[in-house]
Amino acid sequence: MVKTINHYIGGGPVAEAPPEWADVHDPALGTVSGRVALGGGETVVRAVRVARDAQTDWGAASLGARQQVLLDFVRLVQENRDALATMITSEHGKTLTDAHGEINAGIDVAKFASGIPHLMKGEFSENVSRGIDTYSIRQPLGVVAGITPFNFPVMVPMWMFPIAVACGNAFVLKPSEKDPSASNELAALAERAGLPPGVLNVVHGGADAVNSILTHPDIAAVSFVGSTPIARHVYETAAAHGKRVQALGGAKNHLVVLPDADLDAAADALVSAAYGSAGERCMAISVAVAVGDIGDALRDKLVTRIGKLSVVDGRAAGADMGPLVTAEHLEKVRGYVAAGVEAGAHLVADGRAADLPADGYFLAPTLFDHVDPSMSIYRDEIFGPVLVMLRVDSLDGAIGLVNANEYGNGVSVFTRDGVAARRFQHAVQVGMVGLNVPIPVPIPYFPFGGWKKSLFGDAGQYGEDGVRFFTRRKVVTSRWAETGGGLDLRFPGAAAAS
Repeated sequence: MVKTINHYIGGGPVAEAPPEWADVHDPALGTVSGRVALGGGETVVRAVRVARDAQTDWGAASLGARQQVLLDFVRLVQENRDALATMITSEHGKTLTDAHGEINAGIDVAKFASGIPHLMKGEFSENVSRGIDTYSIRQPLGVVAGITPFNFPVMVPMWMFPIAVACGNAFVLKPSEKDPSASNELAALAERAGLPPGVLNVVHGGADAVNSILTHPDIAAVSFVGSTPIARHVYETAAAHGKRVQALGGAKNHLVVLPDADLDAAADALVSAAYGSAGERCMAISVAVAVGDIGDALRDKLVTRIGKLSVVDGRAAGADMGPLVTAEHLEKVRGYVAAGVEAGAHLVADGRAADLPADGYFLAPTLFDHVDPSMSIYRDEIFGPVLVMLRVDSLDGAIGLVNANEYGNGVSVFTRDGVAARRFQHAVQVGMVGLNVPIPVPIPYFPFGGWKKSLFGDAGQYGEDGVRFFTRRKVVTSRWAETGGGLDLRFPGAAAAS
């Protein structure tokens, strides 16, 4: 049965049929499992109007009331995690284990957001001049929006809207049309938790919906996660229309293995970080950098581990990797594999030739060795289960390789040498660094974000950056006369000088 996914505005699915639909696929079977409404400018206008009306009362709600809603939302997501995981896997393709992992990561950010009574604290300075105090307060922006990618249909929206609504804003979410069902379910769970209708709305659509969000005069801020070309467009367009923007772009994450490293631990980490979720994550390791003479030994350990991975329907027991999200994306990734072979890289493991399910959008783990930085398989973000291996002579060579790359999202080094690790973390020009940790995603108390072409703007996701992004700071200077004299309207500095 083909299900219908419509917009979720003002407390429930929109009843009327949209002018256009898009197919939603089950990537493990290669079949159409649903159809999603595609909205444009009129849908965005409707959602913003509803959000603006709802935000007035929500923004005036007490911090304690907002906190309780977030706590109840966390409980409901935990209670419904199995259904959510199945929903993710059926539309994205990742294994149920990976789906549960992203739900848990989203819950962690919602728990952080539930600390809003503490997070919204301002600052206070008494007697900045005689009888004068100065303090700051944080207030919501109003209506804000998030545009999220297909690879984490639960986690990335939960990086955004729990913090935004905890700060008193109303939120318009535009998720990927490739796996849209989870966003509607999150909105429904939030309202079951007590979030007033209209505070969280979901608009489905493509470029028309995105551009309408970027230019709508009543949207004060836009948060985005996706590819670098779209991140640049979001940043430049929304900023030109007077909005705050946090736009996270693409990545080409390296894992550097030094000669003293535990090669078994490094190989385990590389396989998990490169091929988990079929490589469709912005923190996936897509470049292995072997330093010194360990290249052959590391490659052989990778080949052994790759051969043991089970590439099947993500819902199957024991699945290590599922399919890619769409047929189009599969062909794009296969094209990169062909380009790597043509460029002269050594194809060690060819995922195209593996024994794979007959249906669906499958590609097995693929490994290239002796890759040159000029090759497209090194330069471009492939976003698939393709790991490329480069060899350098020294730690300085590895640092230079990382720093020359146009992306600066995440990087890791495996070593037993604390001096080398400290030098590496200081010198690399990357936003998130792992020391013997393959995927250095920060916990919710610290912001997530890269450097260079991996981030446009200066705000990362969640952590203190999230609270600051979704609030305006107001500074108040106050004076209360101690006697019954008239008002002194001079600048405070004049009182100090008198």
